[in-house]
Amino acid sequence: MKSIGEVAARFGLPAHVLRYWEAEGLLAPARVGARRRYDDADLRRVAAILVAKEAGFELVDIRSMLTDRSAAGRAAMAARQRDRLRARIARAQAALELIEGDCRHDDLMACPHFQSLLDRQLDRS
Repeated sequence: MKSIGEVAARFGLPAHVLRYWEAEGLLAPARVGARRRYDDADLRRVAAILVAKEAGFELVDIRSMLTDRSAAGRAAMAARQRDRLRARIARAQAALELIEGDCRHDDLMACPHFQSLLDRQLDRS
């Protein structure tokens, strides 16, 4: 069993993050008196939270991943995350293409393609 300070140090987190995750229902460490005590299962949950956050999961989806007892529920959550991730990748790819685009100007603000994007944004606004 590990203390909150030991767990926080192991994962490079401030202790308040672990308390927040507990308040959000992501963690439920045992209590010895007023002190939190984390076992191996809790450490795996912290690792799962960190991996999911790195993948862009929202806390509500992480909670579902950790608490949903049905494989179908977890699969639906993963499908939603996959869709969000694909959309994020498409936005990032479009941004990269804009920066690396066919524009022959060294100055992005002088690029006719970029200027046409600005015009479209102004028309939408």
